Amino acid sequence: MSQQPMGGGMEITSDDKLWALLAYLFSPIVPIILMLMEDKKNRPFIKAHNMQALILGIINVVIAMVIGWLIIPLCVNLALSIYLIYCAIKAYQGELINIPVLTDFVKNQGWA
Repeated sequence: MSQQPMGGGMEITSDDKLWALLAYLFSPIVPIILMLMEDKKNRPFIKAHNMQALILGIINVVIAMVIGWLIIPLCVNLALSIYLIYCAIKAYQGELINIPVLTDFVKNQGWA
C-alpha cells in the first residue's frame, strides 16, 4: 500500500483513499457501514471524508424522496450527485475536501 504523509503526521494509505471514494459514491450506505467498522472509523482521513459523505448522502436521499417530484429539486439532486462523484475523485487522490458550511459543521461537532 502506498502511504503519504498528511498534515499532522497522519499517513494516508491506498485503503483509506479507497474507502473515502466508496463513502461518497455509495452514500449513505457505506458511511454507515464504516462507522461500524472499528479499524476504519478511527482512521483520520476516512473519518474526515466519511461524515461529510454521510451528510451529503442523506441530503441527496431527502431531496430525491421527499421533494423529488418537482423539476427544480431533481436538478439539485443531479447536481449534488455530480458533486458527490467529484468529491469521491478528490478523496481518492488523497485530498481533503472543504465543503463551505458542511466541513465547519462536522469539525465543530467533533465528528472529524
